[in-house]
Order: sequence, then structure tokens, then C-alpha cells
Amino acid sequence: MGTDVTAAGTASGEPARHRAGEQPGAPSPPGAIDRHGPERFLNRELSWCEFADRLLDLASDEATPLLERAKFIAICSAGFDEFFQVRVAGLKDQIEAGLRTRSADGMTPSEQLSAIGERCRALVRRQDHIVRDEIVPGLASAGVELCGWEDLHEVERAELLEEFERQIFPVLTPLAVDPGHPFPYISNLSLNLGVMVAEARTGERRFARVKVPPLLPRFVAVGADEAKPRFVALEDVISANLGRLFPKVRIEEHHAFRVTRNADLSLEEGEADDLLAAVEIELRRRRFGRAVRLEVAAAMPAEMREMLREELELHPKDIYESTAPLDLGQLWTIHGLDRPDLHDPPWVPMTPPRLATAGDGPVDIFAALRERDLLVHHPYDSFTSSVEAFLTQAADDPNVLAIKQTLYRTSDDTAIVSALVRAAERGKQVAALVEVKARFDEQANIEWARQLERAGVHVVYGLVGLKTHSKTALVVRREEDGLRRYCHIGTGNYNSGTARVYEDLGLFTVDPAVGADLTDLFNYLTGYGRHDDFRRIVASPHGIRAWALAEIARQGAKGTAGCITIKVNGLTDPQIIDALYDASSAGVRIALAVRGMCGLRPGVAGLSENIAVRSIVGRFLEHSRIFRFGDPTGEPAQVSYHIGSADLMERNLDRRVEVIAPVDDPELRQRLDETLELNFADDTNSWELQADGRWRRVRNLERLSTQQRLQQLAIERARKRRGAELLA
Repeated sequence: MGTDVTAAGTASGEPARHRAGEQPGAPSPPGAIDRHGPERFLNRELSWCEFADRLLDLASDEATPLLERAKFIAICSAGFDEFFQVRVAGLKDQIEAGLRTRSADGMTPSEQLSAIGERCRALVRRQDHIVRDEIVPGLASAGVELCGWEDLHEVERAELLEEFERQIFPVLTPLAVDPGHPFPYISNLSLNLGVMVAEARTGERRFARVKVPPLLPRFVAVGADEAKPRFVALEDVISANLGRLFPKVRIEEHHAFRVTRNADLSLEEGEADDLLAAVEIELRRRRFGRAVRLEVAAAMPAEMREMLREELELHPKDIYESTAPLDLGQLWTIHGLDRPDLHDPPWVPMTPPRLATAGDGPVDIFAALRERDLLVHHPYDSFTSSVEAFLTQAADDPNVLAIKQTLYRTSDDTAIVSALVRAAERGKQVAALVEVKARFDEQANIEWARQLERAGVHVVYGLVGLKTHSKTALVVRREEDGLRRYCHIGTGNYNSGTARVYEDLGLFTVDPAVGADLTDLFNYLTGYGRHDDFRRIVASPHGIRAWALAEIARQGAKGTAGCITIKVNGLTDPQIIDALYDASSAGVRIALAVRGMCGLRPGVAGLSENIAVRSIVGRFLEHSRIFRFGDPTGEPAQVSYHIGSADLMERNLDRRVEVIAPVDDPELRQRLDETLELNFADDTNSWELQADGRWRRVRNLERLSTQQRLQQLAIERARKRRGAELLA
């Protein structure tokens, strides 16, 4: 694949915005934009809402298998939960503090909240429609039924009544609200039933709350036919048996509701003597954060809504009603059904050819890396047979003297933590930076840190004022010619679970300069001092911004001969965006693949007409970060390639430890070219950003899927290797 990926994304040079097709009635790009005005930026929060809309596009796509459509609903719903817990909560905090600081696009916190509310309500309506009118009927036609209590046969009701008495009723706690019973605390993201009861004798009406137990299955299976499973929502089972909870009173009505609270940690790190203890205290406080959203069943009457709103101290605009079941993130449990016909075809990651077993015994990964650098692309390449195998061999190799690694998020069944523990027990020097401030993984990381400490691993909990988000591992090995450093620098977490569903890249290298850089980096992370003058890698918070601006300016100086191609998850930093605008105005061809939030307006005359922005959203979560500066069809020495952990967002550039590494090997560069080209050729799961901030799905006759093509290429590489072995 040698064609040039320009802003158009095709060898023909036709602008991608035209290739995508101008749909009748599509909004026109804005007129003249002040080069220095706030309107040159798109709002970060509203841009996230547009990402949610792209997830809903996939959930409504009839070409997507039904259980995968349910998965996208679950992902979208969980995303809304985090968005409100962190982003909306942050805006509310600004308003509470009296701040009127405007966002880069010129909106006050109040204006952003108003716009978010309007957009999110529309998205919730769309989500409800997809679930209620498309996915549920579609699953029923395929033999998977999500039933209400009223849909059950008498035999099934009797079965569920027995289940209720044995497994559900004993853990329920009805909480009355009256002068002797104050309004109960409603925990974050808990699902509840609001019940209105009346005394049979006096007719006096009272409100009660019943919490739906979070540790019980969200959807209860009924019937014995495994080929045609039927499920009832747990709250429906409880609702149908409220008489057991409230005997001898009349149950007038019951409605589901759910509360979202501020869950962002507010650590005063500079005043904390023990960062681990400080995080644990904040985790306890998170449970009692201020309410920011109330979700209610659409049928809930105004009287009950108003009572809940007042008790939770919310604004009427903080109420979101739904006609579908609440907490759709729990559709993950349905997604796990063993129905291959309703899932994507199974994918088994390929062992990278150079690490494939040849003859008896495992491959010597260290010998393979001494030959040349290795690039792995997950989930197409196996994480287990590459990254985990690398660290496992390091733990067991008597010639390995030290292992150093950063851990931002890891999985419960990870072989990596086991390898670090085993290495420490065998007397190797093992150091791990476990980032205990990784949002929503804090508690899990604290537990991992303590387990590692008990095994003798030198554990660092992170740096004061910074999150360590870099994905780096360093192995020091004694060899005949002295010590050699083996390095892994990746774009994704050391997590075997997410490695099966996240698209990520990892570079293995024995480049002495990179090894020396990682040594300096780990000394910085575990000790004192600061390193700004790395030899090959680029690191934030002190280096990536300056590096990116310099690379963009270097292409800008080339004018129409300049070329910039970047793949990231988020692009919101105003300084970087302005630099890209300057390069575009100079004639540089710029192609950006941005999965999520993007604050740049492409295709604006006089500002960004040479910039095209794509987003790939599909089966796997696009997560890699690739930076290519220069024209890949020109002189190779004039083109730079880097991969790493950093997005082009303020937090990554200024408030996190991130690492980006160069890719020098021509074959590995070709792999990156191949990936970038496919991202801009995709017309199956690709969206293109318009100048007005809307995303338009790209639909062409070729039906090329980036992710499916990368699966095919991984298979072809494996077959080629096996063929070469047979010939040998």
C-alpha cells in the first residue's frame, strides 16, 4: 500500500468531504470565521455527545448483529454515566464557585450545561427508540426475549415468584419517608423503585424507596429453553411482588429512578503525606458526591419527580426521562449470550510471525528483538504471545536483572502482575509505578499495588500533581557483551482484557538510546529530578507539546509540499489546533483520524480547507496514537513516525506523564502507513467531521472496513510465515 494519505485520504486527490457525498439538506459550513475568534473551535463537551451519537448509529445499523447492537447501547449508556459524573459535575462545580470562565469556543459553564442538556435529551430519546423499537423486537424475532412481567405465562410467574422468595426478597430493604423516617441516601448510579403506598384504613399516602440490589443479575432468566432464552428485568420482578415488602397497605404506583453523583476525585495532593491514603479517603467521599442527574421512568408522575428533585437538590433540567429500562449499561449481561448468529464472527488474535513457535519450545523473544525492532498491533496481533510473553520470559530468565514498568489500568487475570511478583520473589530488581489516580480504577490499582508490595516489588503510586499515563516497560538483561536494555512502548494499557477489544500498537526495541531514555524516565518516576533532554523518546508534561508544535511548524515551512497525518483519540488543545490551522493556511495537507472529541473545524475557507477529519467507530475501540510528519511518497529521511500514549488534549500535554517513541525500521513504518491509509479509506465504520461540527457517516460502494482488513492482513502475515517454514 504505497498511495499517499493526504487530507483527501485517496490517491485521486478528491477531497474526502466530497467523496463522502453531500447529502441534500445537510447543514452548510459556517461562513467566514474570525481566525482569532472562539468560533474557530468546537466545544469539547458537545463533541463528546457527537461521539455518543456515532455509537448510536452503530446500535441502529441493521448490518450489525443484534447482540453487538445491544453492546453499543451498553457502551453509550456507560459513557453517559461517566460524562455526567465527571464533565457535567465539573461544570456544575464551576457554577457553584461563581466562575464564569469561558471554554475555548466561548461558552460559559451555564451555556455549556444548557447545550449539553438539550443534546443529551435528544440522544436519550434516540437511544430509547433504538432499544424499544428495534433491538428488543429484533431479539424477540431471533428467539431472545426481554419480557415484562405481564408477558409471562402463569408457570413462568410461579417460577419467578419462587426465585423472588429465595434469592431476592431476603436482600431487599424498603425505606419509608415520613416524619419518623428521613429521605434516605441514594447511592451513585444505583437503580431504585419509588413506591407510593396508601393506608387502607385512612387513605394516607406515603412514599418509599426500594433499592434494586446491584449484586444480583440485572436480567433474570425464566424458562428452561436455552435455545430461546427469556429475561425479565430485576426491577420488574420486584415491582410485581411489592406486596411482600408492604403488606396490608395499598400500593398505588411504582416507578424506577436512578441518581448520578459527582464522582471526580478532588485530591489536595500537595497537602497529602500519603498519596495512597488520600486516594482511599476520596474514594469514600465519592459515594457521597453531590447529585448531578436524576433519571426517571417516563411514566413517573410530576408529584414524585418533584419530591425526588427537591430532596436531591437538583434543577428541573437535571431530570432525564426514559421510555426504555434505566441503566442500559447492564445490557452487557445479555451481550454475553452464547448465540454466535447474533454476534460478530469470532476473532482469535494472531501470534506475530517473528514470535511464532518454530519447532519445539517457546521462541526466544530476546533473540528475536536483538535481530530488529518489532511492532505489534492489537487485537490483530496477540497480546498474550507478545507483551505478556515478553514479561513472562523476563521474570523467568536468570540473566534478567531488572524489570521496570508503568501500570495505569490492568486486568484481574493479568499474567503481567504475576510475572512481576515472580521476578521479585526470584531476587530481581522490580519497580512498578501503579497509577492510583486512574479514574474509576483507583480501588483496583490500590489492591494491585499492595499485592506487588507484599511480593517485594518497589511500588510507586504516581507523582504529585500528575497522572502517569505512559505505557512503558524496561527489561535489563546481562549478556556476553554487557548489559542490554529491552524496551516496550505502547499506546494501550497492560491489560489482557482490553487488548482483545481495544485497537493499540506496541513497539519493542533494543535501541540503546531508547533504553537510556527509559532508564532516565523510570529514575524520574521513582526518585527525584526531572529529565527534559531525552535522546529519542518524547515525554510530557515538558516535551510533547513543544515537539508537536515544532513538527507542525516544520511541515508548515514546506508549504504545499508539507504533509501531516495524525491518529489520536482526542484533539482539543487550542494551541495545537491553531498550529494546524496555520499549517493548513500554508498549504499543508492534513489528515486527522480522531475517534472521540475534536475541537478543530475542518474545511473552513481561509482557515482549514486543507484539513480533513475522520472517526472510525467499530467492533474494536480505536485507541492507538500515530504521528506521521512528512510526505510518505517522498524521501524517507524527511518523514518522521512516532507512536505513544498521548492524545492532543490539554491533560495529556500538561498534566500527565506520557511517552511517544520514534519508529525507524522501514518495514514497521510501512505497517503504520498501511494502518493510516486504511483509516482514511474506510467507508463502513467511518464518519467525517463537517465544518459546522456535525459528523456525517461515509458510505461508498466499496464497503471497505479498516478493522476487517487489518484482521485479514494479520492472517495473511501468519500464513506467509507458516509457508516460509514449510519451504525451509
